[in-house]
Amino acid sequence: MAALNRSTLRRLQNLPQIPSVWEGDRRPLSNADSHMMLEDDNDPEAGGECILWVDGSEGVVRAMDMVGPDAGPEAIVRALLRAMEHPQSPAPAVRPQKIVVKNREIQFYLRGVLQDLAISIDYVPELPLIDEIFRGMEEVAVNRPPELPPQYAEVLMEKAAQIWHDAPWRTLREHQIISIEINQWDVASLYVSVLGQGRMDYGVLLYRSLESLKRFRERVVNDESFEDLEQAFLGQDCLFLTFESAADFDEDDEDEEIDLADLPPSEIEPNFGNLHPLEGLRSILYEEEALTMLVALEAFHRFFRNSRRKLGADTFPTLSSRYRIPVPQPDGEIQQISVKVSTMPEVSVELLEMLDDDDDDEDDEFEMPLLRDDLVPPNSFLSLGVVPWQTVEFLRGNAQFHQSAEVDIKADGDGLPVVMIQTSNPKAKTMIQDLKEAGGVKAICFNPGEDPFQDEQYDLGILQAQNGELYLFGEFNENDPVHQEARKKWERRCQLTNGWCGLVIAKGLMGASRGQPQFKDMIALFEVRWVSAKDLGIGPLELMPMF
Repeated sequence: MAALNRSTLRRLQNLPQIPSVWEGDRRPLSNADSHMMLEDDNDPEAGGECILWVDGSEGVVRAMDMVGPDAGPEAIVRALLRAMEHPQSPAPAVRPQKIVVKNREIQFYLRGVLQDLAISIDYVPELPLIDEIFRGMEEVAVNRPPELPPQYAEVLMEKAAQIWHDAPWRTLREHQIISIEINQWDVASLYVSVLGQGRMDYGVLLYRSLESLKRFRERVVNDESFEDLEQAFLGQDCLFLTFESAADFDEDDEDEEIDLADLPPSEIEPNFGNLHPLEGLRSILYEEEALTMLVALEAFHRFFRNSRRKLGADTFPTLSSRYRIPVPQPDGEIQQISVKVSTMPEVSVELLEMLDDDDDDEDDEFEMPLLRDDLVPPNSFLSLGVVPWQTVEFLRGNAQFHQSAEVDIKADGDGLPVVMIQTSNPKAKTMIQDLKEAGGVKAICFNPGEDPFQDEQYDLGILQAQNGELYLFGEFNENDPVHQEARKKWERRCQLTNGWCGLVIAKGLMGASRGQPQFKDMIALFEVRWVSAKDLGIGPLELMPMF
């Protein structure tokens, strides 16, 4: 049996002990219960059992965990310690006087682990408060409507597969709007905007009004704060179909950008939903919404299939077609609905002008270069370090490509501070060619960045090319002590060289020299300036929502 270490015991013993009785239990959940809690907690690792710790005196849940059925008894102790020190409800950190459980094994295990905490642990046949909580969860799960009405789920999934196969984002840009006139279910027309040009979020948005579409686009291009953009996102009035990966990826793949277009259709999962200013985001379609979506997707599919070549022209054309779309009825009959689909060139020009006006406003203030992330290949090995001066001299004379410094670099310290990027030989050569076409590398910088979705701060490693292009070569968590120490050493070495550093591109990613490239693997050396974030002058960068 595992035991608490002495420092943890002392910390828990220092918590004030109150005369309260806590209930604790661990119970398996039905699939419906588990799905409900997974959605609420957004925890992809959660399994099929729930651990609850409840303060019976106050009637509040102090800790709740979802675990797999194979998790050991330590899991219930971890939840209990969190209930004492960091309760999820607004309650103080305390130690209960008494704990009651309805499982003898849990009782004996807790007695052994908590014997030095002066907590009485008793067995009881019933836990009324926890029983009530689980009954409520089961009722919610039973009454929860399906994401799609069962009678339309199969046909909607077929329509989604059609849209994925059509890949309209290869042809249409987000500002190129198509109207679908339905005149059914209190919907006059829907206005389709396609997502996917950025190769990140794929799908179609079907706005119920042009006003909602224009208002959102206007707020996006005005560079408002993240909070304002979040409100703008939730304020849209539309139905949507988006796509995500249905495959589970290893933890090693989490930091790799995955383009859904590179995955087989079997690994693509469609998501339907609704956005409305008064409802927010809802991942459930009710019957009339499902029928509207069914008709709209089929009409859009037919129109796009018949007009793909014309839609791919340099100028967004004026096109219009009518279709009769079959709609299944509750009695099994099929009703034919006449639908008109049209392009909207004037609206598309108006939306494009919003972007152009915004670009002009930015140009009036300063020209902000685009931060590109297409230089460094995925899965490359990246490190901050130092190359001894002997190695520098060797590379100057023997590397396949060498960009020399404008002056003789002062050879102080233990070597030249470098950013080392190791990838495969073909990709390394492509990187070198891209940088040569950009005029070479001018500077290396670390610039602050923020992901407001995850509330995380980053150091962004940036290469500045001679033509002004900025390339992202790495994202480092600001709180990572390993990176912080490496960066401090790197910048101290840069000071010794009067602000000069290097970029080394190496091959041999998959060989024995992975992470430790040898002389023969280092095929390019760029001698460049190190600049501060202030000198670079672009300010903190923030990840923004795509729609």
